[in-house]
Amino acid sequence: MAVAVKKFIDPYVTATGAPRASVLLGTLDTLWFNTGTLCNLACDNCYIESSPRNDRLIYLSRDDVRPFLDEAKRRHPQPSEIGFTGGEPFMNPAIIDMIADSLGAGFKVLVLTNAMKPMQKLMGPLAALNARFPGKLFLRVSLDHYDKAGHEQLRGARSWEPTIAGLLWLVKSGLAVSVAGRMIWGEREDQLRAGYGRLFTELGLPVDERDHAHLILFPEMRVDEDVPEITEQCWAILGRSPSSVMCSNSRMVVKHKGADRPTVAACTLLPYDPAFDLGATLAAATAQPVPLNHPFCARFCVLGGASCSGQH
Repeated sequence: MAVAVKKFIDPYVTATGAPRASVLLGTLDTLWFNTGTLCNLACDNCYIESSPRNDRLIYLSRDDVRPFLDEAKRRHPQPSEIGFTGGEPFMNPAIIDMIADSLGAGFKVLVLTNAMKPMQKLMGPLAALNARFPGKLFLRVSLDHYDKAGHEQLRGARSWEPTIAGLLWLVKSGLAVSVAGRMIWGEREDQLRAGYGRLFTELGLPVDERDHAHLILFPEMRVDEDVPEITEQCWAILGRSPSSVMCSNSRMVVKHKGADRPTVAACTLLPYDPAFDLGATLAAATAQPVPLNHPFCARFCVLGGASCSGQH
């Protein structure tokens, strides 16, 4: 019986001995802050394992964020976007201040949210920020399927109505919104987009399901899934470029439980793997290539063609 060869072991070569693909940062377009992994939900196959109990990434504070904003402002060119993700970012007690600091520094801000009670508690401050910085604040709402049953299959009972209510409030209040869904359902992308389009029309939402920046559909990822490793030759074979993957244009600031200070991860997908921890400053984290030595690199970015940014 043949013994399976383990993949994603050596950062420089694949299991077959071929040179592993790696990616250098081109331009830092999006600087992400993971506000902490605590969430009001425990969704099926959450890639970052967020839940009401997971505090492996602890809450970032305003003082944690400010030095990175200062460093980002000194970069040439500056990032065009600051992103806040979690967990549920609106559970972080400092989230409004961190958003305000980012907007005040001149950046556009994207916040990923499930639009449920933690966000809805902050409707007043959010509306005030939007009025103070018009056209600069964007929220992306997670709606895993266009049907209530599908969404609640992954997010839990009684999660659909609060999310729809939050989404409608955002639109009514004049905030810019987009929607993120998942592709676990076995439906073709055009079928999914058509289903979301019907929902958006029914709700009166100004979201264009055909626009990939308005409706982002994420490929499913499971750590135990058998995916091919990406070699240097794969770029030409697949017709892709290193500049098309997230680690060529983004980084994420995280704070691990027990750590004295935040560090910078290569991307939003891999905050726990020490191999993708690139140091305590943007300068350190943007100077070194990132070997694509994880199944998520292959499944989500290269083969899936996906990105967490609002710009790609």
